[in-house]
Amino acid sequence: MRLTREEAPEHARLVSDLAALRLPDGGEAFSVTSEQLLGPAEIARTIRRLAHEIIENNRGTENLVLVGLLSRGYPLAQRLAAAIKEFEGVSIPVGRLDIGLYRDDLDRRTTAPILRPSEMPADIDGATVVLVDDVLFTGRSIRAALEALLDFGRPARVRLAILVDRGHRELPIRPDFVGKNIPTAVFQSVRVRLVEVDGEDGVYVTGAEVPDA
Repeated sequence: MRLTREEAPEHARLVSDLAALRLPDGGEAFSVTSEQLLGPAEIARTIRRLAHEIIENNRGTENLVLVGLLSRGYPLAQRLAAAIKEFEGVSIPVGRLDIGLYRDDLDRRTTAPILRPSEMPADIDGATVVLVDDVLFTGRSIRAALEALLDFGRPARVRLAILVDRGHRELPIRPDFVGKNIPTAVFQSVRVRLVEVDGEDGVYVTGAEVPDA
C-alpha cells in the first residue's frame, strides 16, 4: 500500500525502531512494554478512509456485502457500514463469521475452540463480499475465513479489508484495503481494542524490551 505524506515519517520511525530491536540472550533480563500506536480519533479516521476506498473499488454499493470475522472484525464491519450509509445513504448488509472449525491447527489444540454463530444477512451468491478483520499476520485466519465463507454461497468476488497489517505472512494472502501498515518483529504482539468488545478504542504493540548493555 502507498503511504501518504503524513504516514511516511511515522513509518520510517517504526522501521528504524524495529531495526534496533533484538531478542534477549539466554539468562538476560527483559521487560514487556506496550505502546499505543492508534487512538480513538485515528481509528475513526481510518475507518472512514477505508469506507471510501471500498466504495470506490466497488464503483458504488451495488451487490456489496461486508462480513466481519469474530470477534473484532464484526464491529469493524458494522462501523464501515455506518460510514458508507453516511456517505451514500445506503444500508450495506453486514454478516459475521466464526472460523473456529476451519482453523488449520485444530489437531494441535489441547482444548476445543469456542464456537459462536455465524450469520449472513443476505444471499452472497454473485455478491462482492468484503471480509473485515482487525489484524493481518500470518494469513492463516483469512484462509480459514475464505473456506468458511464459501459454505454460505459463491460470491462473484471476495475482497479483504484490514485495520492493521503487521506483516510476517506465511500464506500468499494480501489485503485489498489496509488501514495501517505497522512493521513489527515476530516476537511482538499487536492488539486491537474496540469499544464494542473491550470498552475502549486503541491499537497497541507489545513486545520485549532488552536493557542496554
